[in-house]
Amino acid sequence: MHMHPKYDVHVFVCLNEREDGRKSCGETHGLALVQAMKTALKERQVPHTVRINKAGCLDACAYGPAMVIYPEGVWYGGVQQEDLPEIIESHLINRQPVERLRIDFRQPARKWLKAVEQQRPAS
Repeated sequence: MHMHPKYDVHVFVCLNEREDGRKSCGETHGLALVQAMKTALKERQVPHTVRINKAGCLDACAYGPAMVIYPEGVWYGGVQQEDLPEIIESHLINRQPVERLRIDFRQPARKWLKAVEQQRPAS
């Protein structure tokens, strides 16, 4: 018997706050992303059931603010609020990952984040 999942898509947003002052996704930043994403999802008709979860450390702090979306297992880093409409439209609605925000763990975080910033569309 095939069990139907409760949600089609799970989004985990890192809220980890490192205590030693090293770079982290940060509870305030992560919380802002969670709230903005929930609001944006209400405004858009998404044809899938989506659950936005606050997560503890995803072990990608250096690439943060980070989130991971399942079932695809796509990791996004350097996520800013202005990226959310594209993530919702492209990934959550059309199931096409946003390649410019996908973390390349083979690259040093600083170098990778710099490239992400350079590719960010001018708003």
